[in-house]
Amino acid sequence: MKQGANPKTGIRLSDRQRLNWLRLIRTDNIGAVTFRDLILFCGSASNALEMLPDLNIRGGSARPIRIISVDEAERELEAIERIGARLIGMGEPEYPPQLKNCEAPPPLVIVKGDPGVFRKPPVAIVGSRNASLVGARFTEKLAHDLGSEGFCVVSGLARGIDAAAHKASLSTGTAAVLAGGLDRPYPPENLPLYRAIPENGGALITEMPMGAEPRSRDFPRRNRIIAGLSLGLIVVEAAERSGSLISARMAGEMGRTVFAVPGSPLDPRARGTNLLLKQGATLVTGVEDVIETLLPLIRPGDPAGDEPEQPDLLAQIDEEPEQLQAITTDRERDLVIDALGPVPVDVDTLVRHTGIETDAIQLILLELDLAGRLLRYPGNRVAIVPCDEFTQA
Repeated sequence: MKQGANPKTGIRLSDRQRLNWLRLIRTDNIGAVTFRDLILFCGSASNALEMLPDLNIRGGSARPIRIISVDEAERELEAIERIGARLIGMGEPEYPPQLKNCEAPPPLVIVKGDPGVFRKPPVAIVGSRNASLVGARFTEKLAHDLGSEGFCVVSGLARGIDAAAHKASLSTGTAAVLAGGLDRPYPPENLPLYRAIPENGGALITEMPMGAEPRSRDFPRRNRIIAGLSLGLIVVEAAERSGSLISARMAGEMGRTVFAVPGSPLDPRARGTNLLLKQGATLVTGVEDVIETLLPLIRPGDPAGDEPEQPDLLAQIDEEPEQLQAITTDRERDLVIDALGPVPVDVDTLVRHTGIETDAIQLILLELDLAGRLLRYPGNRVAIVPCDEFTQA
């Protein structure tokens, strides 16, 4: 048995490992998939940090890769501690079980409040920021009833439907996902709610660095976590181009149940939800519709995800893990680059087309990713960054 691990509770990162994980995930061009591949290839975050400059050059980058310093990482850890939050690694017992089961979960999340709330069956409620009075009241009733039945209501702390869902489930423990750093609550008018959630047995969660201001491009990442945290996602009021529909699409891609509340065809805020219903979303008129659908998946009150479907790829951090023994040539790298284009292809197709071993393909893709030359898409699909864009980057 590896040091710091318990067969029932999973791994426990040491202070040094937590620091190295943080430095690695905060490095340029490293996301969840690249982080995982680096751990598997290099054996540990410490080894990966040492190998990054060489891998970056082999990927074709003419610029050094920026790796945050130990001092920068320590300052972020101090900032996390100052606000009473914790940095939790995937595989640790406090990591949200449902989130671990989605494709490419964030290796590290920052949580303030009680992470135990994520072990309740989680249900997301999202919708219009410009909510109607009827929509807000319906949300309050639905969120209150779900909380009373033992569910954790998850949302994004936005105006309108999100705020209504959090307020109504405050007493039973709600979870709010932030688009920026945990010390950058948004919008300002929800600051009292931001403070009340962890004080009432709920939790705030983000994958973003401390001090990061929420930007428009960060909200899809927040939406992905909302979907990933939940067994099902309910959309209450959404226009045709609403971000809530992005959350619904992400939830569907993850295999989560998508619910929608019907609305008047005369109300633009109902066009998105009515469209979801046409596309096969489950209709919701009350809490019974949600419970009836989700009950076969998990009973309310039971810990969610005690037996995660996704294997813990990072669980061997205190042992000498088996590393990818791939050796690549310039010719193989050229073959992969030539085979890739702006249209995403899945990696299995790339292996068959080039005839190159899977391990070597993975290493080449890792090098290209670190150099900023690769785009990753759901379903293990990849595409190459066009030469002109890469040159200008």
